[in-house]
Amino acid sequence: PTPPGSSCVDFESFGEWQVRQALYPDGHNSLIATMKKLRPKCIIMEATGVYYFDLAVALVEAGLPVAVIPPKSTKNFANIKLQNSKTDSIDAALLAEYGMRMEPRLWTPPDQHRQALRSLGRQINRLTGSQTQAKNRLHAMKAAQSTPTLLVEDEQEAIEMLGRRIERLKQAAMTLLRQSPELKRLYRHFCAAKGIAQATAPAFLAELRVLPDHLKFAHRSAVVPGWIYACTSLEAAFIRPRISKAGNAHIRSALYMPAMSAVRFDPNAKAFYETLVARRKTKLQAQVAVMRNT
Repeated sequence: PTPPGSSCVDFESFGEWQVRQALYPDGHNSLIATMKKLRPKCIIMEATGVYYFDLAVALVEAGLPVAVIPPKSTKNFANIKLQNSKTDSIDAALLAEYGMRMEPRLWTPPDQHRQALRSLGRQINRLTGSQTQAKNRLHAMKAAQSTPTLLVEDEQEAIEMLGRRIERLKQAAMTLLRQSPELKRLYRHFCAAKGIAQATAPAFLAELRVLPDHLKFAHRSAVVPGWIYACTSLEAAFIRPRISKAGNAHIRSALYMPAMSAVRFDPNAKAFYETLVARRKTKLQAQVAVMRNT
């Protein structure tokens, strides 16, 4: 058994099944009860996937100390230890050792307005993606003479329905922004930037405001897109690089189109973009650089 106040809980003795069950709302109470008996100095959680957030909020609301760290920090810590193996038990021990050695700051969950805004922003992004796919399908249907008229009309109705759903959620997001003075102030500041308006600001703001204060910087949290080579150094001259998938995909998606608009209409962004292109950077590299500086 683990003594009260210990810094690490053995994953094997705690039970893999119990840990997995605790990721779901029905299992939060059982894990909270167990953690209160163990009285840990800190519960280290990795900010990955969709399951950690609700559990982290439940643990904090129960009065337990929780620290949320970005996955990149865990990966770098494993690299320093020359640890390549990955199992649930190994990862749990790695997080515990990270917490003991690095002593990360305790996490403070965002308030209900920010949590709701993030949920709305992500749903708007999903529906917008579905609407784009539907429009592409409609374009392909109209290009084929054999497509029945009924299918074209059905796809048009689906696009209109998605548009109404997106508009309803945008109105709900704006209502949330108006209810919070701080979010309302930040929204006005975001909209002052070229390329960012009502469509982008809520989505961008929703993601940033749920991060811990010490993780809101790009070099620590990797919440902005980077640039990597999808090849070895010998192949780099023949294969084009791609945008890094590390970091927050929702922020990366929210910044892409505003950066393109800023390059056209913001003199500073345009000059920055053209300077990079003149230095033989590819247009996509220059686009990513503008996204990082937006």
